[in-house]
Amino acid sequence: MTRTKKTGMKARGGRVAVIGAMGLASVALAAAPAFAKGGVDITAPSTGQVGKTITVKAHGGDDSAGYLHQLCLEENGFGEGWHQENCSAVVKGDAQVTANGTSARRGDLRFRAVLYGLTSKNDHKPVRLHASDVVTVHVR
Repeated sequence: MTRTKKTGMKARGGRVAVIGAMGLASVALAAAPAFAKGGVDITAPSTGQVGKTITVKAHGGDDSAGYLHQLCLEENGFGEGWHQENCSAVVKGDAQVTANGTSARRGDLRFRAVLYGLTSKNDHKPVRLHASDVVTVHVR
C-alpha cells in the first residue's frame, strides 16, 4: 500500500507541474504583442518569346483588421522603371490578379506584386502592406 500512495503522489505532483507550466505559458502568450500575418506570392514563366503571351499571376492576403485589400502587379523592363500593369478589385479577404501581355523585344522583364490596404473602395491613400519577391522573365 505504501508503494501505491507514493506513485499516486508523484503522479499528482507531475500533473500539477504540467498544469502550472501550461498556465504560465498561456499568460506569456497573452502578454506578447500580436502581429498581423500575411504575404504575397507571384508566379511567372522564367522565359518567354517575343510576340508570345506572358502570363503573370499573384495571390496575396493579410489578416489586419479594418482594411480592404487590393493587389497590383508592377513591371520593370527595358529601363522604364516600375509601373503598374494590372490591379485586382478591392476585396475583403485574399486578393488575386492576373496579367497577360506580350513583349515586342528581347530582354529581361521584372515583375512584383504589391498588396495594399484600403479603408474604403474609394480610398485615395492606400497603405502598402506587403510586396512579393521580384521575378524575372527572360524574353528571347
